[in-house]
Amino acid sequence: MVGPRSRSARCTASRSPISVRVQSSSTSAAGTWSAIPNVRSKSEKRSPPSTASEPTTAPATTRSYTRAVSGAPLNDSGSGLAPAGDGWFVVNVRDTQWLTSENGEKKPSGSECSFESQEFEFPQLGIRLHVLEPGEPNGLYHSESEQEDFLVLSGECTLLVEGEERVLRPWDFFHSPAGTEHIFLGAGDGPCVILMAGARSEPWQVHYPVSEFAARYGASVDEETSDPRQAYAQFEPSRRERPSYWDRLPWA
Repeated sequence: MVGPRSRSARCTASRSPISVRVQSSSTSAAGTWSAIPNVRSKSEKRSPPSTASEPTTAPATTRSYTRAVSGAPLNDSGSGLAPAGDGWFVVNVRDTQWLTSENGEKKPSGSECSFESQEFEFPQLGIRLHVLEPGEPNGLYHSESEQEDFLVLSGECTLLVEGEERVLRPWDFFHSPAGTEHIFLGAGDGPCVILMAGARSEPWQVHYPVSEFAARYGASVDEETSDPRQAYAQFEPSRRERPSYWDRLPWA
Protein backbone atom coordinates (compact mmCIF):
# COMPACT_ATOMS: atom_id res chain seq x y z
CA MET A 1 0.00 0.00 0.00
CA VAL A 2 4.20 2.55 -0.63
CA GLY A 3 13.93 -1.34 -2.39
CA PRO A 4 13.90 -1.82 -4.52
CA ARG A 5 10.86 -3.95 -3.84
CA SER A 6 9.25 -5.99 -6.56
CA ARG A 7 5.99 -4.64 -7.84
CA SER A 8 4.83 -8.13 -8.60
CA ALA A 9 2.63 -8.03 -5.51
CA ARG A 10 0.20 -6.24 -7.77
CA CYS A 11 1.60 -6.78 -11.20
CA THR A 12 1.40 -10.52 -11.23
CA ALA A 13 -1.18 -10.59 -8.48
CA SER A 14 -3.01 -7.48 -7.39
CA ARG A 15 -2.75 -4.87 -4.69
CA SER A 16 0.64 -3.94 -3.45
CA PRO A 17 1.20 -1.64 -0.54
CA ILE A 18 1.16 2.10 -1.05
CA SER A 19 4.70 2.00 0.19
CA VAL A 20 5.64 -0.24 -2.71
CA ARG A 21 6.67 1.41 -5.96
CA VAL A 22 6.20 0.64 -9.62
CA GLN A 23 8.62 -1.68 -11.36
CA SER A 24 6.97 -4.04 -13.82
CA SER A 25 5.75 -2.69 -17.12
CA SER A 26 2.29 -3.77 -18.02
CA THR A 27 0.16 -4.94 -15.18
CA SER A 28 -0.16 -2.54 -12.26
CA ALA A 29 0.42 0.90 -10.88
CA ALA A 30 2.09 0.56 -7.55
CA GLY A 31 4.52 -2.19 -7.04
CA THR A 32 7.84 -1.26 -5.54
CA TRP A 33 8.55 1.79 -3.47
CA SER A 34 11.93 2.98 -2.49
CA ALA A 35 12.71 5.74 -0.07
CA ILE A 36 15.62 7.38 1.70
CA PRO A 37 14.76 7.91 5.37
CA ASN A 38 15.49 11.46 6.43
CA VAL A 39 16.39 10.32 9.93
CA ARG A 40 19.56 10.92 11.91
CA SER A 41 21.32 7.77 13.11
CA LYS A 42 21.19 7.19 16.86
CA SER A 43 24.98 6.99 16.89
CA GLU A 44 25.36 10.21 14.92
CA LYS A 45 26.43 13.10 17.14
CA ARG A 46 25.55 16.71 16.58
CA SER A 47 28.56 18.91 15.83
CA PRO A 48 29.26 21.56 18.46
CA PRO A 49 28.23 25.07 17.47
CA SER A 50 30.93 26.97 15.59
CA THR A 51 32.65 29.96 17.15
CA ALA A 52 33.05 33.33 15.51
CA SER A 53 36.58 32.41 14.43
CA GLU A 54 35.45 29.26 12.65
CA PRO A 55 34.17 29.41 9.06
CA THR A 56 30.69 28.09 8.58
CA THR A 57 29.78 26.07 5.52
CA ALA A 58 26.31 24.99 4.50
CA PRO A 59 25.99 21.18 4.29
CA ALA A 60 26.19 19.74 0.80
CA THR A 61 22.66 18.42 1.16
CA THR A 62 21.39 21.95 1.70
CA ARG A 63 22.89 23.15 -1.55
CA SER A 64 21.03 20.48 -3.51
CA TYR A 65 17.69 21.98 -2.43
CA THR A 66 18.56 25.46 -3.65
CA ARG A 67 18.79 24.53 -7.33
CA ALA A 68 15.86 25.16 -9.62
CA VAL A 69 13.66 22.13 -10.30
CA SER A 70 12.35 21.81 -13.81
CA GLY A 71 8.87 20.65 -14.69
CA ALA A 72 8.21 17.07 -15.77
CA PRO A 73 6.41 16.41 -19.06
CA LEU A 74 3.23 14.36 -18.93
CA ASN A 75 2.73 11.61 -21.51
CA ASP A 76 -0.49 9.83 -22.44
CA SER A 77 -0.19 6.22 -21.20
CA GLY A 78 -3.38 5.09 -22.90
CA SER A 79 -5.53 5.54 -19.79
CA GLY A 80 -4.42 9.02 -18.82
CA LEU A 81 -1.35 11.17 -18.25
CA ALA A 82 1.77 9.93 -16.45
CA PRO A 83 5.00 11.82 -15.62
CA ALA A 84 7.93 11.36 -17.99
CA GLY A 85 10.48 13.04 -15.73
CA ASP A 86 11.48 13.60 -12.10
CA GLY A 87 10.40 17.24 -11.92
CA TRP A 88 7.30 18.94 -10.59
CA PHE A 89 3.97 18.67 -12.36
CA VAL A 90 0.28 19.42 -11.96
CA VAL A 91 -2.41 17.05 -13.19
CA ASN A 92 -6.12 16.69 -12.58
CA VAL A 93 -7.44 13.39 -11.26
CA ARG A 94 -9.74 13.01 -14.27
CA ASP A 95 -6.75 13.35 -16.62
CA THR A 96 -4.14 11.20 -14.85
CA GLN A 97 -3.35 7.55 -15.59
CA TRP A 98 -5.88 5.08 -14.16
CA LEU A 99 -5.75 1.34 -13.59
CA THR A 100 -8.49 -1.15 -12.82
CA SER A 101 -8.83 -4.81 -11.85
CA GLU A 102 -12.54 -5.18 -12.64
CA ASN A 103 -14.11 -7.61 -15.12
CA GLY A 104 -11.22 -10.06 -15.07
CA GLU A 105 -11.08 -13.79 -14.48
CA LYS A 106 -9.83 -13.45 -10.91
CA LYS A 107 -10.91 -11.54 -7.82
CA PRO A 108 -10.96 -7.74 -8.27
CA SER A 109 -9.48 -5.27 -5.83
CA GLY A 110 -10.64 -1.91 -7.08
CA SER A 111 -9.34 0.82 -9.35
CA GLU A 112 -6.71 3.46 -8.73
CA CYS A 113 -4.42 6.24 -9.82
CA SER A 114 -0.99 6.69 -8.24
CA PHE A 115 0.08 9.88 -10.08
CA GLU A 116 3.51 8.41 -10.90
CA SER A 117 4.82 6.21 -13.70
CA GLN A 118 6.86 3.03 -13.79
CA GLU A 119 9.85 4.96 -15.13
CA PHE A 120 9.57 7.92 -12.76
CA GLU A 121 8.48 6.90 -9.29
CA PHE A 122 8.17 9.04 -6.17
CA PRO A 123 11.19 8.15 -3.98
CA GLN A 124 9.91 9.13 -0.53
CA LEU A 125 6.11 9.02 -0.48
CA GLY A 126 3.59 6.72 -2.09
CA ILE A 127 0.19 8.30 -2.71
CA ARG A 128 -2.85 7.20 -4.66
CA LEU A 129 -6.61 7.38 -4.99
CA HIS A 130 -8.22 3.97 -4.62
CA VAL A 131 -11.84 3.32 -5.60
CA LEU A 132 -13.81 0.36 -4.26
CA GLU A 133 -17.25 -0.90 -5.19
CA PRO A 134 -19.54 -2.29 -2.44
CA GLY A 135 -18.13 -5.50 -0.99
CA GLU A 136 -14.85 -5.19 -2.88
CA PRO A 137 -11.62 -5.33 -0.81
CA ASN A 138 -8.56 -3.31 -1.75
CA GLY A 139 -6.40 -6.31 -0.93
CA LEU A 140 -5.86 -8.77 1.90
CA TYR A 141 -5.73 -8.23 5.66
CA HIS A 142 -2.11 -7.41 6.42
CA SER A 143 0.41 -5.35 8.35
CA GLU A 144 3.59 -3.76 7.09
CA SER A 145 6.71 -2.00 8.28
CA GLU A 146 5.72 1.47 7.03
CA GLN A 147 3.33 4.10 8.33
CA GLU A 148 0.23 4.63 6.20
CA ASP A 149 -2.59 7.18 6.33
CA PHE A 150 -6.02 7.14 4.71
CA LEU A 151 -8.78 9.69 4.12
CA VAL A 152 -12.21 8.79 2.74
CA LEU A 153 -13.21 11.38 0.13
CA SER A 154 -16.57 10.04 -1.03
CA GLY A 155 -18.82 7.04 -0.55
CA GLU A 156 -18.62 4.56 2.30
CA CYS A 157 -16.26 1.74 3.23
CA THR A 158 -15.67 -0.78 5.98
CA LEU A 159 -12.30 -0.72 7.71
CA LEU A 160 -11.07 -3.93 9.32
CA VAL A 161 -8.35 -3.01 11.80
CA GLU A 162 -6.79 -5.14 14.54
CA GLY A 163 -9.87 -7.35 14.84
CA GLU A 164 -12.33 -4.44 14.86
CA GLU A 165 -14.78 -3.24 12.22
CA ARG A 166 -15.34 0.47 11.58
CA VAL A 167 -17.62 2.11 9.01
CA LEU A 168 -15.93 5.11 7.41
CA ARG A 169 -17.65 7.92 5.53
CA PRO A 170 -16.46 11.10 3.79
CA TRP A 171 -13.74 12.95 5.71
CA ASP A 172 -13.09 10.08 8.12
CA PHE A 173 -9.32 9.68 8.59
CA PHE A 174 -7.46 6.49 9.53
CA HIS A 175 -3.87 6.59 10.80
CA SER A 176 -2.09 3.23 10.52
CA PRO A 177 1.26 3.00 12.34
CA ALA A 178 3.73 0.38 11.17
CA GLY A 179 2.61 -3.09 12.26
CA THR A 180 -1.15 -2.35 12.23
CA GLU A 181 -3.26 -5.13 10.69
CA HIS A 182 -5.90 -3.65 8.38
CA ILE A 183 -7.78 -3.73 5.08
CA PHE A 184 -10.66 -1.82 3.45
CA LEU A 185 -13.85 -3.04 1.78
CA GLY A 186 -16.27 -0.97 -0.24
CA ALA A 187 -19.68 -0.46 1.39
CA GLY A 188 -22.86 1.53 0.87
CA ASP A 189 -24.56 1.69 -2.52
CA GLY A 190 -21.84 3.10 -4.76
CA PRO A 191 -18.10 3.55 -5.30
CA CYS A 192 -15.97 4.70 -2.38
CA VAL A 193 -12.93 6.92 -3.02
CA ILE A 194 -10.04 6.73 -0.54
CA LEU A 195 -6.89 8.84 -0.53
CA MET A 196 -4.02 6.56 0.53
CA ALA A 197 -0.49 7.65 1.47
CA GLY A 198 2.47 5.71 2.80
CA ALA A 199 6.14 6.22 3.61
CA ARG A 200 8.79 4.54 1.46
CA SER A 201 11.95 3.36 3.15
CA GLU A 202 14.12 0.28 3.36
CA PRO A 203 13.80 -2.48 4.25
CA TRP A 204 10.09 -2.85 3.54
CA GLN A 205 8.30 -5.86 5.06
CA VAL A 206 4.70 -7.10 4.92
CA HIS A 207 2.86 -9.85 6.78
CA TYR A 208 -0.42 -11.53 5.82
CA PRO A 209 -1.87 -13.39 8.84
CA VAL A 210 -4.59 -16.02 8.69
CA SER A 211 -7.56 -14.16 10.20
CA GLU A 212 -10.98 -15.71 10.82
CA PHE A 213 -12.25 -12.17 11.33
CA ALA A 214 -11.08 -10.97 7.89
CA ALA A 215 -12.03 -14.29 6.26
CA ARG A 216 -15.69 -13.49 6.93
CA TYR A 217 -15.27 -10.69 4.41
CA GLY A 218 -13.17 -12.70 1.96
CA ALA A 219 -10.10 -10.65 2.90
CA SER A 220 -7.77 -13.19 4.55
CA VAL A 221 -5.05 -15.42 3.16
CA ASP A 222 -5.53 -19.17 3.54
CA GLU A 223 -1.94 -19.63 4.67
CA GLU A 224 0.17 -17.16 6.62
CA THR A 225 2.82 -15.57 4.43
CA SER A 226 5.10 -12.59 3.93
CA ASP A 227 5.23 -13.10 0.17
CA PRO A 228 2.87 -10.78 -1.75
CA ARG A 229 3.07 -13.02 -4.81
CA GLN A 230 1.72 -15.95 -2.84
CA ALA A 231 -0.88 -13.85 -1.03
CA TYR A 232 -2.33 -12.32 -4.21
CA ALA A 233 -2.18 -15.31 -6.52
CA GLN A 234 -5.99 -15.37 -6.73
CA PHE A 235 -6.37 -11.64 -7.48
CA GLU A 236 -6.75 -10.02 -10.87
CA PRO A 237 -3.74 -7.90 -11.94
CA SER A 238 -4.42 -4.22 -12.54
CA ARG A 239 -4.37 -2.94 -16.12
CA ARG A 240 -4.29 0.52 -17.67
CA GLU A 241 -7.94 1.42 -18.09
CA ARG A 242 -10.57 3.64 -16.52
CA PRO A 243 -13.15 1.81 -14.40
CA SER A 244 -16.57 1.18 -15.94
CA TYR A 245 -18.24 3.32 -13.23
CA TRP A 246 -16.16 6.38 -14.18
CA ASP A 247 -19.20 8.61 -14.69
CA ARG A 248 -20.26 7.99 -11.07
CA LEU A 249 -17.02 9.35 -9.60
CA PRO A 250 -16.79 12.88 -8.12
CA TRP A 251 -14.42 14.30 -10.75
CA ALA A 252 -16.18 12.89 -13.84
